Amino acid sequence: MSAESMPEPGTPEGPGTPEDSGSSAPRNRAKGRRRKPRSTRRKGLVITAWAAAGVVVLGGTGLGFMYFKLNDNIKSVDINQALGTDRPLDVDNGSQDILVLGSDTRSGGNKKLGGGVDDGSARSDTAMIVHVYEGHKKASVVSIPRDTLVDRPECTDSKGVEHDAGSQVMFNSAYSTGGAACAVKTVESMTGIRMDHYIEVDFSGFQKLIDELGGVKVTTTKSIRDEESHLDLKAGTHQLTGKQALGLVRTRHGVGDGSDLGRIQLQQAFIKALVEQVKNIGVLTSPKKLFDLADTATKTVTTDTDLDTVKDLASFANGLKGISPANMNMVTMPVQYDPADGNRVLVLKAKSQQVWDALKNDRPIPKSATKGAATGAAKGVVS
Repeated sequence: MSAESMPEPGTPEGPGTPEDSGSSAPRNRAKGRRRKPRSTRRKGLVITAWAAAGVVVLGGTGLGFMYFKLNDNIKSVDINQALGTDRPLDVDNGSQDILVLGSDTRSGGNKKLGGGVDDGSARSDTAMIVHVYEGHKKASVVSIPRDTLVDRPECTDSKGVEHDAGSQVMFNSAYSTGGAACAVKTVESMTGIRMDHYIEVDFSGFQKLIDELGGVKVTTTKSIRDEESHLDLKAGTHQLTGKQALGLVRTRHGVGDGSDLGRIQLQQAFIKALVEQVKNIGVLTSPKKLFDLADTATKTVTTDTDLDTVKDLASFANGLKGISPANMNMVTMPVQYDPADGNRVLVLKAKSQQVWDALKNDRPIPKSATKGAATGAAKGVVS
């Protein structure tokens, strides 16, 4: 399959039909009971995980004893032990599926960056399924809107605490209820696809990593101003600082219709720019810069236990470095706005099933899967 044959996201042609979402009638949205207060660990936006892994692989040789320091930086979660055997079949066809997740925590060092009060809470702010095709030359990235109403399964978190199921609750409640393990369980329940890996990155690490990379170059076709995310960009080309980059990927009110769907489109455009930046950084000319980047990257990521050493993370990243931005097909899970609440979205089940079937069979996502789905009207604002 050539790069040109990779499908592009569909263009909006109006909302999907109520039949496709299952029903437009009011539903019971009572959240499942939580048996233990949620974790206060510092988490954050995750969309830099791909780049963070890329930075680590650049240090795959030559760091020597410094590997011990970097190993100690990496935080991990034992997803396999928490979820046990009640999971989709682990298909060995050469492809990989990775859940990349982040949160808008307001605790600890992220309080200032996140805004608001330090309430110790953490909610998944960004969720993406990265499917790496056999041969590791192409990838599809499917963003899951955090405001999507889903049926959350009962789950056991990484500390062994059980959590009840929830009917038609927001997708991001999975993470706030039971952390990474429950988020993975929810995604696997929705898709029928086993997640091979889990990667998460925190707010403050994101900002510092962008600054250490020297910023990221993006072009905006429209001016973006959002006081809530502290962003003020004129139309044109910008070398974004870490603070500006964080504002860009967090803004909801500066572009489109102010929804999470519009923000997702900005995040997807930024990811491509970030991947390009890492590929062209040339850090091998400076051992100190190389180590500083690797140190920040490993402090920033939380992974599953299969990736919790520099050696494993570098090996994993080495398998991804052949994927260029041009070979990354980025889409949003097909949804429509909830007729009962414009701040929520409903899964277009038939269209979403096309997406999951394509990934299960290691095939391109068909254009028909995203055609007509809600988009948030921010496409093309950033390139």
